[in-house]
Amino acid sequence: MKHATKILALLLALVMGLSLVACGGGDSSTPTADGGAGTGNGGGSTGGSTSGQKLVIWALADDLKDIGAYYQEQTGVEVEVNVIAPADYPTKLQTAIMGHDDTVDIIMGEPQMLGDMFEYGAFADLDALGAQEYAGKQTDYVWQFGKDNDGVQRAIGYQITPAGIFYRRDIAEKVFGTDDADAIGELFKDYDTILQTAQTLKDAGYRCFASDSEMNYFSNDEPWVVDGKLNVSQGRWDYMDMVIELYQKDLTAYCSAWSTPWYLAMAGSVPILSADDNVWSEDFESEHANDEQVEVFSFALPTWGTLTLRDHVGDLSGLWGVCAGPNPGWGGGALMGISTYSKNPELAWDFIQFATLNDDEADWWIEFSEGDVVALLSAQERHKDDENEVYGNQKLYAFWAEQAAKIDPSTVTQYDQQIGDAWGAAIGKIKTGELSREDAVNEFYDKVASTYPELVIERDA
Repeated sequence: MKHATKILALLLALVMGLSLVACGGGDSSTPTADGGAGTGNGGGSTGGSTSGQKLVIWALADDLKDIGAYYQEQTGVEVEVNVIAPADYPTKLQTAIMGHDDTVDIIMGEPQMLGDMFEYGAFADLDALGAQEYAGKQTDYVWQFGKDNDGVQRAIGYQITPAGIFYRRDIAEKVFGTDDADAIGELFKDYDTILQTAQTLKDAGYRCFASDSEMNYFSNDEPWVVDGKLNVSQGRWDYMDMVIELYQKDLTAYCSAWSTPWYLAMAGSVPILSADDNVWSEDFESEHANDEQVEVFSFALPTWGTLTLRDHVGDLSGLWGVCAGPNPGWGGGALMGISTYSKNPELAWDFIQFATLNDDEADWWIEFSEGDVVALLSAQERHKDDENEVYGNQKLYAFWAEQAAKIDPSTVTQYDQQIGDAWGAAIGKIKTGELSREDAVNEFYDKVASTYPELVIERDA
């Protein structure tokens, strides 16, 4: 009897929940054309109409935990966010979709992941829910990333992630006589100029970069695959040559990205390491306390690097600036959509609008995240004159919006991760002398051919 009572209670709760959706209980929070909520206050609150409902989100970063908690606070909808490592996410999602898993409502994908995800039908059609009403309200490249090959909107992003070069203003004044962002940007305008800049800095007792991989965010100048054919552009070869020279001519501090010395270089001097002495540990500082020290001039990172450096620059806060790189670059920036098998598509769509197209939420997120750069154009306009103290009161929102407008979404393909990793491996083997240029490049071609046998490959070393 007790068991039957529980089942009856659950059925009643389900019927009540479905009736709320069927009656349009979430309409009061649907953003209007200007990105605000239908209530007129832009808060995205659905009042009590969605209370008792639940959304399950599979996310790629902790950001969605905070956004989900804010949505729950505003609407009463329970939000469960499960953060999955990017390396595991594609396989986990495909397994769920192939199994018709209906326990997940909102799913995500980084731009280079989305092509495959769209192909196997993971993401529901957002146009059927009215997504195109908001076309033109976001930075274009982000909006375009969310379209499948047929032009159907299946995902929407909440942030832009163009890349820039973060540089030390004090070192710029000493070596180049100016810390102006446009002037420093000229020192990074192309790969040959970057090598000259790096040599000038070394001659002055500094290092241009912490590692030779800093320019990777700017290397995606053309698609890796065009009309079914592998496309190794001249820009890719030039990038290879630059990385090899940076490494072999000792123009960096040999601090591998994300390692202890890499972070330490943001706050001041680090030991002059070598290619063979790039091992770090918890005792790194004490182990190298008596080594000769060097200061690093710049780091190349997307918008989220603004927060990374902020948290690691220490006493150098205020002495940093940001300038453009040699090409429009970007990195990261996951988009969200509705799982094809979600049992709550209308509620999931309400959350997506709230997180990506709502002005009040955008302003909240900018303040809460302390500077993350949202994709909503109206918010970018409102914050274009915001000054960032860590970066010498530079108006970074205006800078990032300008860089984002230059990004060409057509350069991104579903082949990027695998082919890009293989190209990076080839460069690594050449610069260290493990393989000759010819052998390393042929190994790259072999790898691409085995991974994507359908591609036409013309070998040219």
